[in-house]
Amino acid sequence: MRVSYSKASRRSEKRWIKRAKGTYGGRGNLIRTVKETVVRSRAYAFRDRRVRKRDFRRLWITRVSAAAAERGLRYSTFIHGLKLAGINLNRKTLSELAIFEPKVFDELVEAARNAQSANAG
Repeated sequence: MRVSYSKASRRSEKRWIKRAKGTYGGRGNLIRTVKETVVRSRAYAFRDRRVRKRDFRRLWITRVSAAAAERGLRYSTFIHGLKLAGINLNRKTLSELAIFEPKVFDELVEAARNAQSANAG
């Protein structure tokens, strides 16, 4: 007697299909396509967990740069001035301050300016 389509195979396919939940068309139904989809999606997930960190840093730098430009200072000059003034804040914090606490950010800009002029003179 021939055994057709074993229990283990069915269980394995179910597992693959479960992982491909939410995909469109054959990418969620056809087992060969499902496997390709799942493997690729996991590769992208692995890669993009690292890319997300880069993207956020770029966003914070853009925000800080815009806020510093509004106050007549270039981003690089602002960051250099903060380092000279001994203010160690990361880009995320600076970005949050620029958005939610503009007065505190103004003080930081002044501190950076003063440190720059003290170092130049």
